[in-house]
Amino acid sequence: MTRRVQILVALVLTALWGAGIYAAHANGHLRFLDHLEATLTDLRTQIRGVQVPPDLVTIVAIDDTVVKRGGSYPLPRADLARVVDTIVQFKPKVVAIDLLLVDRSAAIGDATLANTLATGPMVLAAAAIFPTASETVAPSSEGPLTVLPQAERFLLPLPAFVAHAEVGVVNVATGQSGSPLSVPMLFRTHDKVELSFPLRVATRALDKPLTIAPDHLMLGDRVVPTDTDFALPITYYGPRRTIRTVSAQSIFDGTLSRAAIENRIVVIGASVAGGGDFYPTPFDSLMPGVEVISTAITHLVAGDGIVRDRKVHIADALAAILLPVLLVGLLAWRRSALGIMAAAAVMIAWAGLNLLAFTHGVWLNGATTLAAAVPPVAIFAGVQLWAGGRRTQYFAAKSRSLALFQAPAVQEWLARDPNFLSKPVRQDAAVVFIDLSGFTALSERTDPDALRDLLKAFHALIDKAAVDCGGMVTGFLGDGAMLLFGLPHAMPDDAARALKCSIDLHRGVERWIASLPPAIGGQVGFKIGAHFGPIVASRLGESHQHITATGDTVNVASRLMEVAAQNDARLALTDTLLDAADFRGAPDGVLTGPLLTQVRGRSGVVTVWFWRDRNGPSQAATKAEMID
Repeated sequence: MTRRVQILVALVLTALWGAGIYAAHANGHLRFLDHLEATLTDLRTQIRGVQVPPDLVTIVAIDDTVVKRGGSYPLPRADLARVVDTIVQFKPKVVAIDLLLVDRSAAIGDATLANTLATGPMVLAAAAIFPTASETVAPSSEGPLTVLPQAERFLLPLPAFVAHAEVGVVNVATGQSGSPLSVPMLFRTHDKVELSFPLRVATRALDKPLTIAPDHLMLGDRVVPTDTDFALPITYYGPRRTIRTVSAQSIFDGTLSRAAIENRIVVIGASVAGGGDFYPTPFDSLMPGVEVISTAITHLVAGDGIVRDRKVHIADALAAILLPVLLVGLLAWRRSALGIMAAAAVMIAWAGLNLLAFTHGVWLNGATTLAAAVPPVAIFAGVQLWAGGRRTQYFAAKSRSLALFQAPAVQEWLARDPNFLSKPVRQDAAVVFIDLSGFTALSERTDPDALRDLLKAFHALIDKAAVDCGGMVTGFLGDGAMLLFGLPHAMPDDAARALKCSIDLHRGVERWIASLPPAIGGQVGFKIGAHFGPIVASRLGESHQHITATGDTVNVASRLMEVAAQNDARLALTDTLLDAADFRGAPDGVLTGPLLTQVRGRSGVVTVWFWRDRNGPSQAATKAEMID
């Protein structure tokens, strides 16, 4: 399978994964994502910071001060009637009582409250009773309202109270973290649909007709975006008491400000420690339920709620599919740190866009997109790392294999510069040739395996001498080798290092031959030729290239081996090499010459010197060296 096909398969699988994650979560599965989304929502709310709410609602709190005054909770109906009566006298738009008035109390108290409720615009709280701890959804066979939370029944205020007021269901929907993230606007039983408490209050306060559209609500001609189940997403303005709050005790004390009530929505609710309902929110570990309800009322009346409607869900679906595809595509496009950086930049940009949208009133889901993106990206990155490790091992093996055929210096410079010697280079260099004598005759009588071991030891000796002196073996020629001093760049001591290498080879090969069995060592010898001058260094070959040098200098160095053998010597050096090396003699060597001679295939005369080891095992070439 080609890499392009592999990438295409990875992208398709990533897209399918993202679509599957979104569909599963949208259908009520993967509930753990709700907890993650609640956590992310709290974080985004805290980053957005505290906001000043529209000054539309006043909460009259039945708090600990009131309870201490009266000595009991719930508040007696006669006291509640006094609270309501005082508020009505200050001309509010509507009075919303977030208390469940479902039980009878003292007859005179109930009668007093009923009469008081008739004096102004009132909305009372009812509760939806569900058959289980979680809200159920009916099968989708009766139109858009089938997605509403279906209650078993509604717990309504006493009939005497309902006769003078409107009723709204006060239940809120809490997320996995316990924090209310939305408030259902509509509830249903098997035979009726009931408005929520905030929606009933807002409708009364605005005095606008309510229209239920297939995927949103309308208050008059204003659209109220809701979630797909007609729930109103809420986002908190700040900690408790961010919405204007006064204690009901101010009514009993006679200190209630008319400005806090007049022409405003007034919500009466409990904030008694241990007695009222409290919820954790991003800014507060304990926020009274009445302030949660008041937040929803403010969103409805002011139109400043956060949007999480059908269009936002479509954007969530596209993000769950396209973001992981883009990240995997970036990792596949650039299999390097640059690709990882690009993917990280895209992820940061998405997080920034998500936060920016939230702060501007659009709630894009974060948990679903993360669940869609992180696993395929992590798996793909892991596969990339594994494949990269395999490729590294493969190329390391190839490099080790190449090391067996190329000199270390050649490998090093090719690794640094793949175009090394792609164009021929003319320069001065020192060239050394070495060849075994008598090897042809020996190979006729020697076992091939033994012959291979012999050559292997010989080549290893040459390679070590070349490396020690900074030279390069450009090629082994069977029982001989060519060494070059001057690559990758010409150096002032090229000739001196070539001379030292020639002498080291002379001594090393003599000792090696002396260590061979007499039946072999007595039949072989060696000869070395070394010269310095201009060469042309280049790559030769097409499908298989090798680095070498050509020119008259190379030819002369090769022919000097014949001159050495003809003059009972093993090492022949030109005066050009000695002059370039600034040779002043060696304490353990004898230099004889000069000899003015011609070399085969060349018309000019060469000045040759012969170097012999004063302490070596032999001062003259063997018969084999003379004839091979």
